[in-house]
Amino acid sequence: MKQVYVFLLLIVITSCTKKAEEKQMVSSSEIKKEINTNLDAWHVAAAEANLDTYFNLMTKDGVFIGTDATENWQNEAFRAYSKPYFDKGKAWSFTAIERNIYISEDKNIAWFDELLDTQMKICRGSGVLKLEDNTWKIAHYVLSIAIPNENVNEVVAIKKESDSLYTKKLLEKATY
Repeated sequence: MKQVYVFLLLIVITSCTKKAEEKQMVSSSEIKKEINTNLDAWHVAAAEANLDTYFNLMTKDGVFIGTDATENWQNEAFRAYSKPYFDKGKAWSFTAIERNIYISEDKNIAWFDELLDTQMKICRGSGVLKLEDNTWKIAHYVLSIAIPNENVNEVVAIKKESDSLYTKKLLEKATY
């Protein structure tokens, strides 16, 4: 009986080792190509108002942080917020014009930054992806509007009052 247990243990160890070796054999350039494809598909899904594809490319516990200070959306809340836009036939249209991708040593996590051509002109997106069921999914995404340095003072002046009010509100309920 001990021989059967030892044999089964060897099969399990060999199987795990082979899977780890197979994962290590996938090159970084292949992973980056897949990530690029998924990120582009995610942006296209929004432009084409394909709600299911869009949210299937995010992890179930994914986070979307928008350009407004109040926009820190957990997946389900973001889906509910976005659905009316998708139902109208077009949510938003972002096209990557530059992207940098970085991959963890164990090839299970990746992070990226991208410049986007959008209806808000150039924006920056950045985020984290996780490998789930052999698919790269967005776990965390941050969208920001790129502001030229020479225009920062003008933008600060525009948002000064609303930011002051929101800061006060946040500090009143801060629990960190």
